Amino acid sequence: MATEASCPWTGRLPRLQVRTWIEPVVASAQVASSLYDAGLLLVVKASYPAEGASNHSALPSPRGAQEDQQQRAISNFYIIYHLVVGLTPLLPAYGLGWLSDRYHRKIPIFVSLLGSLLSSLVLLLKVLLDWPVEVLYAAAALHGLCGGFSAFWSGVMALGSLGSSKSRRSLRLIIIDLILGLSGFCGSMVSGHLFRPIAGHSWQGLVLAACSTGCAALAVVYSLLVLKVPQAVAKAGKTLPTVAVLSGVVGTYRSLDPDQQEQKSVESHPPSYGKAKPPKTIIALLFVGAILYDLSVVGTVNVLPLFVLREPLSWNQVQVGYGLASGYAVFVTSFLGVLVFSRCFRDTTMIMIGMVSFGSGALLLAFVKETYMFYVARAVMLFAIIPITTIRSAMSKLIKDSSYGKVFVILQLSLAMTGVLTSTVFNKIYQLTLEKFAGTCFVLSSFLSFVSIIPIGIVACKQASWLAYGDITEK
Repeated sequence: MATEASCPWTGRLPRLQVRTWIEPVVASAQVASSLYDAGLLLVVKASYPAEGASNHSALPSPRGAQEDQQQRAISNFYIIYHLVVGLTPLLPAYGLGWLSDRYHRKIPIFVSLLGSLLSSLVLLLKVLLDWPVEVLYAAAALHGLCGGFSAFWSGVMALGSLGSSKSRRSLRLIIIDLILGLSGFCGSMVSGHLFRPIAGHSWQGLVLAACSTGCAALAVVYSLLVLKVPQAVAKAGKTLPTVAVLSGVVGTYRSLDPDQQEQKSVESHPPSYGKAKPPKTIIALLFVGAILYDLSVVGTVNVLPLFVLREPLSWNQVQVGYGLASGYAVFVTSFLGVLVFSRCFRDTTMIMIGMVSFGSGALLLAFVKETYMFYVARAVMLFAIIPITTIRSAMSKLIKDSSYGKVFVILQLSLAMTGVLTSTVFNKIYQLTLEKFAGTCFVLSSFLSFVSIIPIGIVACKQASWLAYGDITEK
């Protein structure tokens, strides 16, 4: 029957499950976030020529010292901003994760979305009332005190994991990442066009800030009134309508799934590790790999908006929006990469492919001189989302569902804390190397990305030894 068609990632009836889908919340929240990020950068850039580079010298090089001074002013702003964004959520996010496990799964999602709405309102009021640019620190603080992205994303991952069986969880989480990327892409593509002054007023960015606020409000209302918490799916073998489609993706993660022995419906037969498998070792190594890789990603992402505003690129607001959109396009290519590579590679191999992809692209960014070179470097990063998503999915299969909230928020907070340190260090390095070689930060990010392969390689070696041990004991 047509009405009995099952959902491709849960195997449940769509008309019964549609209110449990977290994707509408992720989509509206990410559109709001991408509009806010673009608006923040452009508002700060518009604020600092008068405040940070007030001495308009009559020297023949108008785009030299003045531009560098503006770059340093924007960089200093972002150092403080990222410190506030990274540090204020630490205790609130952990508390929300605890409340999620103890009382209700929607608590961290709703509270963090409320903080996102408040920060968007502050940006809107800053543009409307011409407040000092420092008021945006308050926007970051409000967002952080409500849990920030750490609380939101850990809540999203908990709901996504809770409503999917282990065999389908990898596909479920990568689809959520895909929705995040597509939404961010759409928001970034239109952001530059929305950042225009209204006729007869100097409210540059008002439309963009208003749209960001509206999307954030929609996410808050949906999460409160529509979203329902799914019931845990214990086994994947009971519903088989889409096993043929999912078998490749399931096989990708079989080596890190301790319960795959129960998945009789999957075409490939998972290995038996016998008594030689220590899950804590796997978690620790994956944790180290995730942190090292996140250091490289944050280092590039935080410096990149400053890099494209100065010579030789000197982008305008529309080009900035397109550039930000190219960063979200990797969510789509990473999703496709999971579907393709999962048929011939194991999970550790896929993680390393993603790390090599990002590291190579970051190295190319260091030598960008023309706009087309920027997009070539971005294209090389096409699998950059695979590592963190795969690591997170693997961790979810090694813990109990009652601990999802705490474990996911601890991982996210660890990434946030290292991100704060990375943001500060990389912004300072960028300021120091601005005149000599502006791509120094990208070279360092590339190095860190390749270093993060080491713990994942150790996991792969341990898996090989466990496989051999299991084969011996079974004979």
